[in-house]
Amino acid sequence: MTLILASASPRRQELLKLFGVPFSVRVADIDETMDPGKPPYDEVARVSRLKANAIARESGDVVIAADTIVVCEGRVLGKPRSEAEAADMLQLLSGRDHQVMTGCTILRDEICETFTEVTDLHFRPLRRSEIDRYVASGEPMDKAGSYGIQGGAALFCERMVGDYYNVMGLPVCRLGETLRKMAPGILED
Repeated sequence: MTLILASASPRRQELLKLFGVPFSVRVADIDETMDPGKPPYDEVARVSRLKANAIARESGDVVIAADTIVVCEGRVLGKPRSEAEAADMLQLLSGRDHQVMTGCTILRDEICETFTEVTDLHFRPLRRSEIDRYVASGEPMDKAGSYGIQGGAALFCERMVGDYYNVMGLPVCRLGETLRKMAPGILED
């Protein structure tokens, strides 16, 4: 039995290492486009299922796939395509509540468990100069919503309710409980 993380994200790999079990990394090559007419909560779960199902595996292997988005005022914020788009996203988040949603799928043989974890955050009002400085650091460019809570954006967040690690891209508490249920023996008690 092999544990497979279907993600090239260094943050997800770092978080999965917290479980203390060996795993391999295989990247899913799928279309991650979400349907804007459907609820983001459902769409992020659907994309995680697509990722999990796209991974080659042997019988008994366990695949973990995840997809993370930021939702503010009904708008889905994925990874920015430019510095200007990153700055626009951060301006939208300035002084507002938003949600980080991570769809997570665990697949073992024909058994598939998918859930969406939601963390609520509030950013204090941001000055344009600090947005520009943060964007210039390059940190926002590969992150949903244009920020990394574990990095410079820690200075922006006034409140958070929910799983901190979910905001980094992998809801480790709920994932651990799901793994214990679906793949006894992977996580030793």
